[in-house]
Amino acid sequence: MVCGIQEAAENYRKLFQEILNTSREKLEAAKSILTDEQERMAMIQEEEQNFKKMIESEYSMRLRLLNEECEQNLQRQQECVSDLNLRETLLNQVIKLATELEEMFQEMLQRLGRVGRENMEKLKESEARASEQVCSLLKLIVELEKKCGEGTLALLKCLDLEIRPPELREMNFCCAEAAQLSFLFRSKSLLLEHLEPAHITDLSLCHIRGLSSMFRVLQRHLTLDPETAHPCLALSEDLRTMRLRHGQQDGAGNPERLDFSAMVLAAESFTSGRHYWEVDVGKATRWQVGIYHGSADAKGSTARASGEKVLLTGSVMGTEWTLWVFPPLKRLFLEKKLDTVGVFLDCEHGQISFYNVTETSLIYNFSHCAFQGALRPVFSLCIPNGDTSPDSLTILQHGPSCDATVSP
Repeated sequence: MVCGIQEAAENYRKLFQEILNTSREKLEAAKSILTDEQERMAMIQEEEQNFKKMIESEYSMRLRLLNEECEQNLQRQQECVSDLNLRETLLNQVIKLATELEEMFQEMLQRLGRVGRENMEKLKESEARASEQVCSLLKLIVELEKKCGEGTLALLKCLDLEIRPPELREMNFCCAEAAQLSFLFRSKSLLLEHLEPAHITDLSLCHIRGLSSMFRVLQRHLTLDPETAHPCLALSEDLRTMRLRHGQQDGAGNPERLDFSAMVLAAESFTSGRHYWEVDVGKATRWQVGIYHGSADAKGSTARASGEKVLLTGSVMGTEWTLWVFPPLKRLFLEKKLDTVGVFLDCEHGQISFYNVTETSLIYNFSHCAFQGALRPVFSLCIPNGDTSPDSLTILQHGPSCDATVSP
């Protein structure tokens, strides 16, 4: 009987040790989720403030463009100055548009605040669940550690009547020990609980809709500068399309690293004024568009320092579509792949904005940028690892361009 009791005790001790190990692993996972949720709460507050600034910056820019458009319309009607009714009509239209613009952006700020509050509530609930599980697991681990260190009879007598060895089923134990046993076996449900991080709404889904009608006036007819093109790039005769040359790919690199060194600058540069251009990215799976500021060497040797570029990056891997902005590196959420990207540059106000032209919405903007020297549009494709790539980017043109402030 003694051998049977000892054997049973060792079996249960091993069982408790396995449960203890599982509990410790689950505790570490719960602690990780708890830490992540606390960090996400701080992060989402910062992101909400950043998106609020972005909305306010976009509103200020569109209001400036609206006022500029109004002034241009009034200048065109100078010969009709005597017609006060026409002038008053134009002013009333501007006031109406400015009011609608303000109302639209106020609604965006309200929606952003609402989504931010909902996200915070979800994160707090998730934090509370994780915190509760951490506390419960800590108690369970302490109890299991105690049981694993107990002697044979002390270990067996706290087992439930149904799972005790037959020779111990007639033994009576105190209520306190039975309560301990009940706690241990109730912990089974705790170990089966599945803890997941909170699912929150990405703030980048709070799209700023619409494109300024002044963008067509500010649109520049850009061309690519062959002297700055990476050797693996082939440029079209009209210098508006870039693609990768066949047989020029370097497959010796890290297959998991995206190499966007296949870069070319625009021939045009900007030192002042406001400018807008559009790029067809629908035929590329991995691309970058943005602004380069600084000097450029010949034949693709443009400075590679990331601090000298402001970029929007798109990447399609299988069915996954990702979008990033830099600097700093930040992932954005879009519901579907981009086809056309619009880029707006305001040199005086240090603003760069990226737009989803197809959906007529803002993707992201950078404000109060400190530019140094001339600014040049930059375009880049990802060099594939070994395989050929049909990727291409094309600078789009729409109607006449006003390039008075562009320096070649």
